[in-house]
Amino acid sequence: MMEPRENDSDDVALQPQDEPHDDDIRARLEALLLVSTDPVSAKALAQAAGCETAQATQELRGLAAELLAQGRGIQLREVAGGWRLYTHPAYHEMVEKYIQSWDSRRLTQAALETLAVIAYHQPATREGVRAVRGVNSDSAIASLMDKGLVRELGKREGSGSILYGTTPAFLERYGLRSLDDLPPLDQFAPDDETRRLIRERLSGAHIQSTLDEIADDDVPDDD
Repeated sequence: MMEPRENDSDDVALQPQDEPHDDDIRARLEALLLVSTDPVSAKALAQAAGCETAQATQELRGLAAELLAQGRGIQLREVAGGWRLYTHPAYHEMVEKYIQSWDSRRLTQAALETLAVIAYHQPATREGVRAVRGVNSDSAIASLMDKGLVRELGKREGSGSILYGTTPAFLERYGLRSLDDLPPLDQFAPDDETRRLIRERLSGAHIQSTLDEIADDDVPDDD
C-alpha cells in the first residue's frame, strides 16, 4: 500500500483550482463595475477581484470588446483614469426619458458656455470667463461647482484671483480620458473667419485686452 507523502496537504492547498480562472476574474470585475458609480482604476479592481493588475487590465479590455461585439445595452469604457460601465449610445434617448430626474441635471446654455471656456482655457479666473463671454458668469460657475464639473485650483499670484479648472467628473461625463482628448475648437467653426475669432477670443492677449476695457463697467449677471 502506498504511503501518503508528508506534504500532501500542502499540495492540495496549492492546487490550480484554488486560483480564479480567467472567466471567473472577468465575472468578478463585471460585478464590481456594476456597483461602481465612479470610474475605478485597474489596480483597485484587481485588488478587489484577487488578481494581478496586468491580468485585470487584459480582462477589462476583453470585457469591453465582448460587450461591443455582442451589441449589448451597456458598454465598458476607460475614462478619467479608470473603468466604468455606461449605457449604449443607441439607447440614450430611451434612458433619458425613463430617468425623469435627468432633466434637473441638464446644463443651461450659460453653464455650457462657461464650462467650455474653463475647459479650453484652464486654469481660468472669473474675470477671464467674463472677458470671453462678455457677461458676468459667477452664477454659472457656482452651478458648475455644485454639479462637480468645475473646482477651485488655487489663486493667481499677484492678483489673488481664484483659478478654476475641470474635475474628473467632467472627463467622466463627456467620455474623455484626459483633457488632451478635448476636440479641437476649430472643428466647430464653419469657416476660417469663425476659426480665427475662436482662437482670438480664447487667447490670453484678447482676455487681458477685454479685462482692461470692462474693468469699471457694470456687466449684467447671466443666469
